[in-house]
Amino acid sequence: MAINFDHLMSLKIPDATQTYTRHDSILYALGLGCGLGPSADDELTFVYEENQQAIPTMAGVLAHPGFWIRDLDTGIDWVRVVHGEQTLEMHAPLPVEGTVVGKNKVVDVIDKGEGGGALVASERKLFDAATSELIATVGQVTFCRGQGGFGGPERPKTQPHTIPDRAADVSVTLETSQQSALIYRLSGDFNPLHADPKVAKAAGFDRPIYHGLGTYGVAARAILQGACGFDAAKIRVMNARFTAPVFPGETFLTEIWRDKNEISYRVRCGERDLIAINNGKVILND
Repeated sequence: MAINFDHLMSLKIPDATQTYTRHDSILYALGLGCGLGPSADDELTFVYEENQQAIPTMAGVLAHPGFWIRDLDTGIDWVRVVHGEQTLEMHAPLPVEGTVVGKNKVVDVIDKGEGGGALVASERKLFDAATSELIATVGQVTFCRGQGGFGGPERPKTQPHTIPDRAADVSVTLETSQQSALIYRLSGDFNPLHADPKVAKAAGFDRPIYHGLGTYGVAARAILQGACGFDAAKIRVMNARFTAPVFPGETFLTEIWRDKNEISYRVRCGERDLIAINNGKVILND
């Protein structure tokens, strides 16, 4: 397989429409571990119908076009791709139920050089189907291992968001359960890597791993607790760089640095002292 810059940039990714209910919003939150641990009562707002809120990162799974890298003519070796970065910008609070339309496109393809792989950046605009209001812009960077050297425009090197050189202002520890991946997959990511031990072992893991976007959602839980008073409408932007896979049932320690409306964060796997998300950035609404 070979990547072609012009072909990917003009690729037509089908729009997707999804109707979801309050129960789907609850199921998503349960897949992130809401309701476990000392913050369980405060997190009822995400898993109970009274005064219910949707966790903003659920926008990342709604109206998803599926595994388009594999299903469309992309030239990408989908078996070797790795989820590198995730971005989210909320233009309006995410409703707890409704019908949404996702419009998807490739926004950039970066050649890391022969043997260095490639980066494919894609974007999904999420609209309310009834009003056409833009709810969220979801971005993803996929690292395609071993597929560099195809050419393409030169790019200036970009630096990741810098974590402050001081002790964290707040640290939030959150639990997940052994069932987390099995619950989270019901929100739309049915990759067997997260459920089938045989598939996980073939991929080099001793057991199924937790979804990267699941870890991202757990980080959102921590931000909501540590910096937002569990008010989902306060999160406007949330970006992340994935640095290591984690397993269901592990405990996540999220370190939070706050500078006015900008938050820096980092997520550690407590049991292994492994950084799962680094260089994280959140911008809060006033």
